[in-house]
Amino acid sequence: MRDTSADSDFDPAGYGPAPISACPACIATPSAVERARAAAAEASARIMLSVPDAHCALCIQTVESDLEKMAGVKSARLNLTLRRVSVEAEPGVTAQDIAARLTGIGYPAYELDPGQLSMTETDKQGRDLLMRLGVAGFSMMNIMLLSVAVWSGATDATRDLFHFISAMIAVPTVAFSGQPFFRKAWAGVKNGRLDMDFPISLAIVLATGMSLFETFNGGHHAYFDAAVMLTFFLLAGRYLDFRTRAVARSAAQELAALEVPRAIRLVGSGEETVAVSDLAPGDVVMVRPGGRIPVDGVILAGTSELDRSLLTGETLPVFAGPDLVVTAGAVNLTGPLTIRVTAAGKDSSLHRMADLVAVAENARNKYTTLAEKAARMYSPSVHLLSFAAFGVWMWITGGDVRFALNISAATLIITCPCALGLAVPAVVTAASGRLFRKGLLIKDGSALERLAEVDTIVFDKTGTLTMGTPEPVSLDGLSREALEIGAALGTASSHPLAQSLAQAARAQGVIPAVLEDVAEVPGHGVQGIWQGLRVRLGRANWVGAEALDVTAAYLSIEGQAPQAVAFADRLRDGAEEAVAAFRAQGRKVILISGDVPGAVGELAARLGIDDWRAEALPEDKSAAIEALQAQGHKVLMVGDGLNDTVALSAAHVSISPASALDAARVASDIVLLGASLAPIPEAQRVAGKAVQRIRENFAISFGYNIIAVPIALVGLASPLIAALAMSVSSITVALNALRLK
Repeated sequence: MRDTSADSDFDPAGYGPAPISACPACIATPSAVERARAAAAEASARIMLSVPDAHCALCIQTVESDLEKMAGVKSARLNLTLRRVSVEAEPGVTAQDIAARLTGIGYPAYELDPGQLSMTETDKQGRDLLMRLGVAGFSMMNIMLLSVAVWSGATDATRDLFHFISAMIAVPTVAFSGQPFFRKAWAGVKNGRLDMDFPISLAIVLATGMSLFETFNGGHHAYFDAAVMLTFFLLAGRYLDFRTRAVARSAAQELAALEVPRAIRLVGSGEETVAVSDLAPGDVVMVRPGGRIPVDGVILAGTSELDRSLLTGETLPVFAGPDLVVTAGAVNLTGPLTIRVTAAGKDSSLHRMADLVAVAENARNKYTTLAEKAARMYSPSVHLLSFAAFGVWMWITGGDVRFALNISAATLIITCPCALGLAVPAVVTAASGRLFRKGLLIKDGSALERLAEVDTIVFDKTGTLTMGTPEPVSLDGLSREALEIGAALGTASSHPLAQSLAQAARAQGVIPAVLEDVAEVPGHGVQGIWQGLRVRLGRANWVGAEALDVTAAYLSIEGQAPQAVAFADRLRDGAEEAVAAFRAQGRKVILISGDVPGAVGELAARLGIDDWRAEALPEDKSAAIEALQAQGHKVLMVGDGLNDTVALSAAHVSISPASALDAARVASDIVLLGASLAPIPEAQRVAGKAVQRIRENFAISFGYNIIAVPIALVGLASPLIAALAMSVSSITVALNALRLK
């Protein structure tokens, strides 16, 4: 990697400037209502932060107990599933204060906008399905108990009484528990289509209606048990399907929540805290150290370093000074910055990224699952068969409506797509359980089908193939004295290279030297006085050193030649194994990173990846994936950063580590729970087996119909026998799915 600290846009030590694109835009001046809403939100003092590194029960205790000791904090609650901490605090406590506190105890945090994280309908839908499933199950058990008495020989008044009691239980149960099917069937009919819910609804209604007719006419047979059993099994399949999708939430919403909700605007009378939506182009804002830049703009005053890893994936901070164009989402590390706004709110680059993600998500949602393809062929034939059976038996029996309806209903029930409805979710649930034990969480029900089709794998670098934490390559070249000084200077700096040097020195038992007048010089490094001599740790030209061709920090002791400390990013466990496994399978592996060419090329050579691209912006990554897919490739994207979110959504299927930012985890189809990448090739192998099981389940379902339908058509199966046969087919499908375990 070539050093360009003096003549280019990037310095390997992380102290050189780099351009940040921004697109100036205008926004309307907010109304008084919007200002009042922002003021009310400010007064509520409810702060939400993302804590990506929280992963266990101990994290909950550590984060909550530490925050509750903080002055001005009333309460703190960490949601481990979402990796978010919600803090109720006094108005004087800022999100930056809380983020700094959490970072200090080893939990880097990012402020979220609570207003963008409103509760979705997903949780409500899950509770609704579970409630209807419970009602159907409870009613089914009671009706089966009553049916046993009828099967045992109850006649006349006793039989009629049991039928009436069954009706009183079954009718409201079917009306309540069957609503998910009825609503979707009716919506399909109104839009001129017959999907899988139409034959389901028709079978339930016919079985219930016939049973009521038999009950009021003193008939020998009623099939309330069949109707409720049918509803229960179908709801079970629907709930299984829901659970495979429940974790998938809108990545665009998560990205919007990452936008800073408030900013410090500079006015004639001083400073005022306002909602970002209140800012307009031309306003001037102040961003203090540790704060995230809330707008796109141009720096007017101040020097600092910016952490752009959320946006570009670059490993190291870059220099920031007057006239530099900056974008929303970058984190200001060392010095205060005054920025003139060019775009804010919905016009910011961060919000535009959220729009790109929303477009990519919608495109991927058009993927048609195997179950949907089967249902399109299945539904019309079932209806025609049932109606034909009714007409033929009306003609054969000379108009016996009761007998013809019995056969028509039995045909509908026995061909009811319960097994077809279970074919996919049962397999996905079994495969998800297997992969969960391997350290992978499947979020989307169709992800396995898509993963099995993949022929190209695109990896991000920082935080994905590597851990994103620079480590000194070797400290052997430094004297003990230099190590002690380096440890002291590194401890006083916020730069990741300096901090890494200090940690490595302490790990070797080095005791930091005692320094005086220690100060960090934004954009350059840190300096101090040691035994009357000036000592510095920072960029090459600042300490008077010759820059190396690698990522390095430079240490100078007055009167001595400067010394360089080289750094390298540590590979993530299993990275070499995963890349080698995919290459052995004949799949194309590509590395696309926002990092500089030297670092990307070095890693690609180490892993044996021939196709690599550096300095890629978020839109560049997604464009590369879209180009590959336009050529007919099926792309698996593996990434972890905010800059990967658009690409994760655009890919055919995507995976992110659990350490990834909320938005990246949400945009992905599969989350890697462990630290190793080794399970990813295993996931594709399991995905191939899962698709095979799904196809076997379809074969079982259709094979069952080939045998069962003629039996129903000739009148050898009552609606109750049809319901039992349908249940057997569903259980067979479920057992076949369990073979994946």
